[in-house]
Amino acid sequence: MNKIVRKQILSENVVSIDVEAPEIAKSRKPGHFVIVRPDEKGERIPLTISSADLERGTINLIIQRVGVTSAKIFAKNEGDYLQDVVGPLGKATEIHKVGTVLAAGGGVGIAPLLPIVEGFKKAGNKVITVLAARTKELLILEDEMRKFSDEVVIMTDDGSYGKKGLVTEGMEEVINREKIDEAVVIGPAIMMKFAALTTKKYNIKTIASLNTIMVDGTGMCGACRVSVGGKTRFVCIDGPEFDAHEVDFDEMLLRLNSFKEQERAAYERYLAKTGVK
Repeated sequence: MNKIVRKQILSENVVSIDVEAPEIAKSRKPGHFVIVRPDEKGERIPLTISSADLERGTINLIIQRVGVTSAKIFAKNEGDYLQDVVGPLGKATEIHKVGTVLAAGGGVGIAPLLPIVEGFKKAGNKVITVLAARTKELLILEDEMRKFSDEVVIMTDDGSYGKKGLVTEGMEEVINREKIDEAVVIGPAIMMKFAALTTKKYNIKTIASLNTIMVDGTGMCGACRVSVGGKTRFVCIDGPEFDAHEVDFDEMLLRLNSFKEQERAAYERYLAKTGVK
């Protein structure tokens, strides 16, 4: 079992927790994720490691409350325990010096983007980061991103902070004023689809992280199958990062929506049973 030593509410449905996991903290790299089970009867969910503290032996996880399992983790407090935290899993991000990197993150996808931005900056690159959220209140990790970015562009759907518009508009603004050597995009699948279409127009190599589709995390369940370059890949063991221009996002979106009704019904039963609002 892994103890939660710090909890911070980032927004109404997003929480940041530091969890004791010294061995994982030692070996994790940007792009790695863990599989978490909140209790003995809980389901397993993948969560990307946002950061790690070697001295404290902790890893940071950021969770959005969207279903039963994430709600169980959200409800835990400092001093409580997670039943299982297994990792690090997946392939680490290929960090190298390329020149200027454009990093784009949307929603809670900003969390897994943070260690990647840090890695590219420490490798000697210029890093321009575009962060997007529906409103100012839903934007996360801005201060942390600024530590490792040469520039941060903020986009909000409602214009309550930064510039009004979508993440793709912020990306294109940057692309049109300077040469971008590589791009990384992480966020909702629909966001990554259009971010990839944007960079493809300019022939910019782009990496996307597809961790949202994972379930088992070890390649056994097969739930994370995606088509990349016309071939079937398993996100948890072949990724979670792939060439964004090769990913069949339309197929991925269909699969992500396959069990929405069942997930919604399970979440409603959980809320009714626990009285959580």
